[in-house]
Amino acid sequence: MRNSCGFRPAKALCWTGLGLIAAVLTACGGGGGDGSAQQGTLKLAMTDAPACGYDHVYVTVTKIRVHQSATAGANDAGWSELAIAPQRIDLLNLTNGVLQELGSLPLPAGHYQQIRLVLADNPSNPTPANPLANALVLSGATNEIALTTPSGQQSGFKLKANFDVTGGQVADMVLDFDACKSVVKAGGSGNYNLKPVVAVIKRLTTEIVGYVSPALASSVVVSTRDPDNNLRATVPNATTGKFVLAYLPENTNYTVTVAGKNLTTAAVTGIPVSIAAGTTTLNTSAAPIALAASTSATVSGTVTNTSNTPLTDAAVNAQQVLSAGQKLDVAWTQVDPSSAAYSLTLPLAAPIKASYVASGPLVFTADAAVAGKYNILGSAPGYTVQNTAPAVTLTTANSVTSMNLVLAP
Repeated sequence: MRNSCGFRPAKALCWTGLGLIAAVLTACGGGGGDGSAQQGTLKLAMTDAPACGYDHVYVTVTKIRVHQSATAGANDAGWSELAIAPQRIDLLNLTNGVLQELGSLPLPAGHYQQIRLVLADNPSNPTPANPLANALVLSGATNEIALTTPSGQQSGFKLKANFDVTGGQVADMVLDFDACKSVVKAGGSGNYNLKPVVAVIKRLTTEIVGYVSPALASSVVVSTRDPDNNLRATVPNATTGKFVLAYLPENTNYTVTVAGKNLTTAAVTGIPVSIAAGTTTLNTSAAPIALAASTSATVSGTVTNTSNTPLTDAAVNAQQVLSAGQKLDVAWTQVDPSSAAYSLTLPLAAPIKASYVASGPLVFTADAAVAGKYNILGSAPGYTVQNTAPAVTLTTANSVTSMNLVLAP
């Protein structure tokens, strides 16, 4: 993510508030009973993990489709739809737990396993009054570049879901959009593809809050893994250094990672999160997390299947495992959509770690035993995520290590 893409957050992390978008339920099958005991409500909002190398990433969602089957096709019966008045959303205004409300719709009680996002078409001749529906602005630039969205306007982008709707109750869910992983540059063509990476999570009243040094705020990403192994990430506020990891399931042992290009990685371990406590505070603005500079090296290669076919929708993640076993997500990226090539730049310095203290300063020490050691993990839809990722040990600054990844179905 940031490590391979420049760790460039949004220019501003505030949100002016667009309000609740009017929504209507379009009759599309889906069954349903006659009483409130058989009918519940799904409420949806959108948030975003940080995006690398962009000042704006715009999407325009026109419809959200919901189905109980994970394998239902776009034309199968049983879909319920939330039609949304088209409104262009800048994903980079939705970090640190900020939400864009999408609306709500009644649904038959049951277990739901699939959501599809349907996007608006880009106009053929965009104007300031009729801009591109789906576009990005590169960091430091002003012109908008169209995002290519294959299948986004017809069948919609397929998202995995796992939530229950109970009769007479509201299922309050968040679509956690990862703009960095979702936007992929197509080689040297100058084109950009949108392949949404979105986690469907519950809107919980929980969060981890902390501070990094404001001088580093624009250069780092803060992340953690939830109990379902979903990667949650955000960028600190560019002025205050404050970060918020929101809507986290209860767990007594979160690890928060702070990572950036050419910087030593920091980790805080043993962090408790509970609905009763609500907010878990790691540190204050008076004692922000600071990262020292580090030399770096690069790992690069391609991702293929066992038949040597490039997997152009794959993702690659570099993890560092502390001596006590905690896994740190240091850098991640999507492969090139044309060649399935990837490149990750990783720090050589030993990561620093601190145990969570409910009231008191974080005390960091270096974990020298794991300096420069990384697991390189590849994944792709329809392929088995590697149980044991290929490992590399990096020792030479500015070196390039080749690591091709082969995934099995």
